[in-house]
Amino acid sequence: MEQRPRLGMILFYVVLGIFLLVALRGLYPSETSIEVPYTKFLDDFNNIIDIVIYDNGKVVYITGDNPRRSLETYFPSQTLITQTFQDQLDQLARRGVNITFERGGDSLFWVNLLGTIIPLAIIVFIWFFAMRSLSGRNSQAFTFTKSPAKKYTSSDKKVTFKDVAGVDEAQQELADVVSFLKDPSIFRDTGARMPKGILLVGPPGTGKTLLARSVAGEAEVPFFFISGSDFVELFVGVGAARVRDLFAQAKTSAPAIVFIDEIDAVGRHRGAGLGGGHDEREQTLNQILVEMDGFDAKTGVIVIAATNRPDILDKALLRPGRFDKKISVDPPDLNGRAAILKIHMRGKPIDPDVDVQLLARRTPGFVGADLENLINEAAILSARKKKKMIGMFELEEAIDRVLAGPAKKSRIISDKEKKILAYHELGHAVVGLVLPNAFPVHKVTIIPRGTSTLGFTESLPLEDRYLITKSELLDNMAQALGGRAAEDLVFGEITTGASSDLERASAMARSMVTQFGMSERLGPIAWGKEEEEVFLGRELTRMKNYSEEIASEIDAEVKKIVLTSYEKAKRVLSDQRKKLDEAAEFLLQKETITGRELADILGLDSGNFYKDDFEEVDVVTGPKIEGGKIMGKPELGNA
Repeated sequence: MEQRPRLGMILFYVVLGIFLLVALRGLYPSETSIEVPYTKFLDDFNNIIDIVIYDNGKVVYITGDNPRRSLETYFPSQTLITQTFQDQLDQLARRGVNITFERGGDSLFWVNLLGTIIPLAIIVFIWFFAMRSLSGRNSQAFTFTKSPAKKYTSSDKKVTFKDVAGVDEAQQELADVVSFLKDPSIFRDTGARMPKGILLVGPPGTGKTLLARSVAGEAEVPFFFISGSDFVELFVGVGAARVRDLFAQAKTSAPAIVFIDEIDAVGRHRGAGLGGGHDEREQTLNQILVEMDGFDAKTGVIVIAATNRPDILDKALLRPGRFDKKISVDPPDLNGRAAILKIHMRGKPIDPDVDVQLLARRTPGFVGADLENLINEAAILSARKKKKMIGMFELEEAIDRVLAGPAKKSRIISDKEKKILAYHELGHAVVGLVLPNAFPVHKVTIIPRGTSTLGFTESLPLEDRYLITKSELLDNMAQALGGRAAEDLVFGEITTGASSDLERASAMARSMVTQFGMSERLGPIAWGKEEEEVFLGRELTRMKNYSEEIASEIDAEVKKIVLTSYEKAKRVLSDQRKKLDEAAEFLLQKETITGRELADILGLDSGNFYKDDFEEVDVVTGPKIEGGKIMGKPELGNA
């Protein structure tokens, strides 16, 4: 960013130097005297008032005429050493004439020569500097049709399958690609061919780019990396030219892998959009289609692309013969998260007492990038405390910082608000501990975090969940409303702290009625259908496939479910009122309480709290049900 101002200053000083040279040459003109014959010198001898004698025979003198003139003549070299000339100099000296002896009478020639060479050298320097800048890394003035893809070879730092975890199924699929690149004859003998293109589909941060690099590292072949947005440029036709150049480079380096990240930048549906098509992008896409069609399986070049929006890709790009294999890269499960954490802990001073399995259970829904950031955050906290090892406290604190933001210990909260906050959060926790189907409670804190979180109750499933029952939804809804119920029960009035809880409970109840068919009154029917447009990729409308009468019944049923859950939460807190007061006093002193400590206060030996000494369990597997799976980050009952 600082190169442009620096270049401007250099050019300014160069131009200033040229002007100074021109000005100096004006002050000292090259023609300083008039050349006359030796006889003229003899005529002017008695009128000389100043004389300069050079060792090469040149003599420059000034006469006392009006106006004064500077004249020059030349003596033979032998004349300078004759007695007659010496007598003439003695006469001049006796008259008080200033006599000066100099070397090199041709010095003016060198001054003129340098006055010509120096400006020329400056011009050459400016031209060379400008050409070097234009052809450098920060400019594509002469190479804008060349592909900007980065090439990684086997001599670079290799990434292998050992550096990837949590995506075992995707690794297994890509292992065939590695085998093909190493020994294609295995597949040719059976008449099989490798897919020309492989599309990695998954949310951001799940490791799609890392997977592609690991394939190149395992196969030890060149790896060309480029982003979809790198193809499109200001000039028309540049994108298509770059595609041709990229595939030409890959063919000359075959066997090789071409990886196009975020291919949806150029691979969107052609002709879709509110403002019509984008000609340059469509030309680039057409060129990609042509290049992939022209691939020969014998060339050994495989194209791998990544996207988190496969729904907006052009159908021609996804047909067999182009990207004919799609590999899903999902967020890691419990065991996958544990393996990813161990990879990112390599080379770091980790305390032996760190429970990786517990950390993995506390981070459902975290992808590889989130887990890497978590370890880095814990390392920063350890360095801040000048600790030599990263301990469990720093890692759990890092999870809290990622979920709710850094602790705001400087935020001053009045004693009254702090008491309301403690009862609110304990309302969530007590209901979650007592109801058997709610998510287990891990901890409760009233330490403010982030910009708007005054405190939170962290509850999360013991394992990754793909299906959830109706009873679990109802108990979790009651837990979400426990904070408001506690405020109403203890203080007799309510606050604004339950706004997000009400929103979550209402959304959960509406989904039960309209999506999951869990209403006995309305039956197992899905009411309403979401519509998405390709060019926006967002939910624009929700189509009503029901009458206004059904709409009123839906609203009434949602209201009934929410109010029933609220009454359930209030009833639980009423039964535990004395223990609730005791827990609130403990929380106000300590500011944080774990699920186990709260269960001990309530006298629940088998309470629904989050145990950290459980045996390792297998992760629930099965088909993913849209809307029914629970894969998000831990639920936080915020106030």
